[in-house]
Amino acid sequence: MKILVGIKRVVDYNVRVRVRPDGSGVDTDGVKMSINPFDEIALEEALRIREAGQAEEVIVISLGGNECQQQLRTGLAMGADRAIQIDTNPDQQPLTIARAFLKVVKKEQPGLVILGKQAIDGDNSQTGQMLAALWDRPQATFASGLKLVDNTATVTREVDAGLETVEVDLPAVITVDLRLNEPRFVKLPDIMKAKRKPLDVIALDDLGVTAQNDLLLAHHAPPPVREKGIMVEDAAQLVTALKTRGLV
Repeated sequence: MKILVGIKRVVDYNVRVRVRPDGSGVDTDGVKMSINPFDEIALEEALRIREAGQAEEVIVISLGGNECQQQLRTGLAMGADRAIQIDTNPDQQPLTIARAFLKVVKKEQPGLVILGKQAIDGDNSQTGQMLAALWDRPQATFASGLKLVDNTATVTREVDAGLETVEVDLPAVITVDLRLNEPRFVKLPDIMKAKRKPLDVIALDDLGVTAQNDLLLAHHAPPPVREKGIMVEDAAQLVTALKTRGLV
């Protein structure tokens, strides 16, 4: 069985995001970029499934320009067998990404597609669901536990009321949450080996997919600066301060 894992190049989660002065987007000049944390967890789970003998090949795929090859090579260093880059503008919307992934899915015929539940830049949480609908295969989202038995995946999902367990037939699309696993660290020898692993580049147009960006982000703005707090000596002063601010 093949496992296809989608990864995205995003600003590293440890970096403080800065909005450009003109509000046109996020400033990425000189900023550390990494694999989306949820996607890294998805890849780790795929590698564990292969190491358990339940899969033969793990393929990482990303959509973007040549800069995303850095993240694909990191995925190869973690242990993926090969990588695919869909060469296009990285600022594509979820439906276009899902359509591009579908073309690769039909070519590779994976038994399982694993994605992060969302990317930490757009926070759309849509690509996995759209891919499952276009592929006409089952989906299980927000997975915090995953077990494969024969041609069935048992997924523990995190929902508002607690945990929910569902079973889906394979092939299927699964999106993962933070508590599924702890991704492994990449070692220097693995980085060197990754340079020799295959990385295929396919243009978006060659897949027969036309980019459709129906949504327009008109402006970006940082969150408002928090007001400085005040110290009060007792509850009476607290109530007075809240009344002054019109909060009670």
